[in-house]
Amino acid sequence: MHLRTPLQANARRRQGFTLIEIMIAVVIVAILAAIALPSFLDAVRKSRRADAFTAISAIQQAQERWRGNRAAYADALLNTAVAPAVNGLGLAVQSASGFYDLSLSNVTASGYEAVATAVAGKSQGQDGTCKVLAVRVAGGNIGYGSGAAAADWTDPGRCWAR
Repeated sequence: MHLRTPLQANARRRQGFTLIEIMIAVVIVAILAAIALPSFLDAVRKSRRADAFTAISAIQQAQERWRGNRAAYADALLNTAVAPAVNGLGLAVQSASGFYDLSLSNVTASGYEAVATAVAGKSQGQDGTCKVLAVRVAGGNIGYGSGAAAADWTDPGRCWAR
């Protein structure tokens, strides 16, 4: 009869993981990733909304500077004429990081709407009901809106809440 020493018994136990143990670990990691990835992507999209907030804020400031020198708000973001016949705000039509297309609409002497629409080919295009972020200035009052295809002005806190 051959008795094993404790050293020989430990050597046999330290051979490594079995295939079943590795597969269980892989399945657990996959489940955790499947749960965490959508939440992570939603958090990234929410943080990228700051790109739209910044761009819309720049439009608002430029519009107020324009209105301070003229009788109405500007109806274009870009300048298509040269000084002294400047006809736009001189701003880009896309946000600084390129996640949103910018536009002006419903421009009157006393108001306008500045709209940031998520670019479809980028991750922001998957931002659900926050693809469109907009600000409405009317008679000195400011309103915020957001939506999937167009601005809904009834629940501004949904996408504008920080």
